[in-house]
Amino acid sequence: MTMTNSLTRIAALAGLISLGGCALDATNPGPIRSDLLENRAALSALVNGAARNLAEGLNWVAYTSGAVAREIHPAGSTGSFGITVLQQAGKLPADDGNTWWNFGQRARWTAEDAATRGKRLFGTAASNNANVAQALIWSGFANRMMGENFCDAVIDGGPKLPPAHYYERAEAAFTEAITIAQAANNATLVSAATAGRASVRLNRGNTAGAATDAAAVASTFRYTMSYFQTELDLYNRIFWASANQPYRAHTVWNTWFEGYRRTTRDNRVPYDSSLTQPVGDAAVGNLGRVRWFFQTKYTAQGSAINLATGWEMRLVEAEVRLINGDIPGAMSLINARRTSAAVNVPAINATTAEDAWLALKRERGIELWLEGRRLGDLRRWAAANRPGTLGPLESMAGRDLCFATPLSEIETNPNF
Repeated sequence: MTMTNSLTRIAALAGLISLGGCALDATNPGPIRSDLLENRAALSALVNGAARNLAEGLNWVAYTSGAVAREIHPAGSTGSFGITVLQQAGKLPADDGNTWWNFGQRARWTAEDAATRGKRLFGTAASNNANVAQALIWSGFANRMMGENFCDAVIDGGPKLPPAHYYERAEAAFTEAITIAQAANNATLVSAATAGRASVRLNRGNTAGAATDAAAVASTFRYTMSYFQTELDLYNRIFWASANQPYRAHTVWNTWFEGYRRTTRDNRVPYDSSLTQPVGDAAVGNLGRVRWFFQTKYTAQGSAINLATGWEMRLVEAEVRLINGDIPGAMSLINARRTSAAVNVPAINATTAEDAWLALKRERGIELWLEGRRLGDLRRWAAANRPGTLGPLESMAGRDLCFATPLSEIETNPNF
């Protein structure tokens, strides 16, 4: 798909983002020349289209990375809405298709283009334009998604770069968004961009900056990616793949989260089972049919996925404190969430670096379960050789920690 045609699709479908679950009739206007989008009135549609593309990219990445990172396990089908045999083995090779890459790159490109176009169209008035700030925020989250989940960075047919390049682009987008959103007096966008930047700064090793940003975001803050019932591509994929309509493709059975939930009843990792459908929808290798324990964090096609929350920010602060050797301070932040009225599970007592880092790693896994964030966390900790050995059900030995650049990029990009 050319970028011009991508913009056409954005303009035609953008209304679905803002109208959510409303029933509506729409007429596709057909191809629209890119130059006709050089219009201030078109910017909100382009920004909404960028959001739609990010939703689709996150949808695929969160599901597949969740399977590879052992947040869920396969429960049957390997085709539509299933988990492939390679993914079941924890492998994300270059020849495993290009869907994740294409959706992620499209989300990045359309958001960056909307922000650039908005600044060009509005000139000095862009400095307090909420639509421009929103485009920059989508750009920041799209680049963060790519940085956390892909092995390489490639920008618009350019050379192969380290994945940290996505983080650089994300931080720049979030920083600009904060300035514009502040000028527009939009507190929600300021918090979203600040939280996004905190997570990116943590991945870049800027611990002081990450802690400062995180501290500015309230624990109650939550910024999400919306999904809808209007078309299959915008269903929450994690829900639909195990909603028994007809898919029972994944299960929480035999994950670390199953045992943890059973022991603590922590409502952040909920799942259920069925008396009438006790097993998945097909055999899983030589295991045969396995128990179907379906996740209930997402309960409908339109269930939103978190992009940033205040409670994640408390864990950013906790990680920074552990890096600085402040175990009591880190555990206080971790336990503030665990002992809150909303969660109400036992506090964790850790006095050694090994135990404290293990608690932090698990707490991030619980808080960000099935949000497409686990591979990025595991890579960050592995690169820094952080203590805290995960148990057998969480072990990533032999599993990939990032999506390989697909053959479609390698074989067609002469600069790669």
